[in-house]
Amino acid sequence: MAEVLRLFTAYVHRQPMREVEKTLALENRGLEGCLHGRTGSPRQVLLMDMETLMDLGLSPGVVKENITTLGLGLYGLKEGQRLRIGEALLEVTVPCAPCHLMDLIRPGLQQELRGRRGMLSRVVGGGQIRRGDGIQVLDFMRVAS
Repeated sequence: MAEVLRLFTAYVHRQPMREVEKTLALENRGLEGCLHGRTGSPRQVLLMDMETLMDLGLSPGVVKENITTLGLGLYGLKEGQRLRIGEALLEVTVPCAPCHLMDLIRPGLQQELRGRRGMLSRVVGGGQIRRGDGIQVLDFMRVAS
């Protein structure tokens, strides 16, 4: 089963993410206290897989993900699929496009991450998420345009 390997929140823009043992996912908002969460945004929580981080020689949290996953098959997820992560329910929205700030971590990283920067999601059901929680792909929901 897929699992939450690490959890991170952003308290200050352009600073390293802060690792936490648990966090509260707030419906239609994102993770409690995280600057990246915005009401109504499809970009509330970033999921990144440990497999890609290891392949690129990167540490968890460095590409600003909120949840580092293990065993999820992140790039097989589709828009509208829902994930039960701990007590929370997230809906996959879009792949995350790497921005120019990735090159500040390592020159050329923006290009290396194309198609591999993780998946963005929104919180459709709030609840606690803890390090080590299982991740279950529940269903596919058609997203209204």
